[in-house]
Amino acid sequence: MTLAMNVKRLRIRMGLAQAELAKRAKVSQAFIAQLETGVEDNPKLDTLRRLAKALKVTVAELVG
Repeated sequence: MTLAMNVKRLRIRMGLAQAELAKRAKVSQAFIAQLETGVEDNPKLDTLRRLAKALKVTVAELVG
């Protein structure tokens, strides 16, 4: 699965709106939308770590 698919799948599994995930990961809602649509496909490692923590998975699970 791609990063885009994983972010969306995990977010939905946790019952989070894009805005709530953005708040938890300290990024913008627009950034989450870009990730989920594949517009943004190379986020910084620090951003991946915050997303993974917010989604309660490892970075490897998030990108894999």
